[in-house]
Amino acid sequence: MIQKFERLKRTLVRRTSILDYCEDTLRRPDGKIVRYDMMLHKGGAAIVPVMDDGSIIMVHQYRASVERVTTEIPAGSRNGLNETYERAAARELEEEIGYKPGKLSHLITIDTAIAYCTEKIEVYVAENLVKTKQHLDEDEFVDVETYSLSSLLQMIQKGEIRDSKTIASLLAYNAFHKV
Repeated sequence: MIQKFERLKRTLVRRTSILDYCEDTLRRPDGKIVRYDMMLHKGGAAIVPVMDDGSIIMVHQYRASVERVTTEIPAGSRNGLNETYERAAARELEEEIGYKPGKLSHLITIDTAIAYCTEKIEVYVAENLVKTKQHLDEDEFVDVETYSLSSLLQMIQKGEIRDSKTIASLLAYNAFHKV
């Protein structure tokens, strides 16, 4: 049985608007002291927005980390630790695609990079969508497009969708919400 590691110390290396970079000093079960790089994140919400006809609204945006435009479900970070994940989901939905959810139900929880980051994403399904207006952040450039679930699953299979939260969320939606 694997025993728990003991954190002896956490040192903040750098604070950014999105992440805190830390160095953790841990004692392993065998007593050896080791250091781990750790990124602390306030968590985020992602949404599978389902139209009345069953189609799903996706966003296209440029991601500098992979140097290309990606196809993703709408998502974003919480505005601080006091914002609930559900509130963040509703806010991000309206900001990114210009819809409010009539019904918002929890789908899955994703730990995005458990080896070095505390980011947790709560994923919701939004239904009974009410059209409003996009409220993009000043640094966001997002195009919106609607797809059938079957075409999105094909895009995953072909490697056209590679974002992990989007893949996990669409596969979970497909498994748990028979259309």
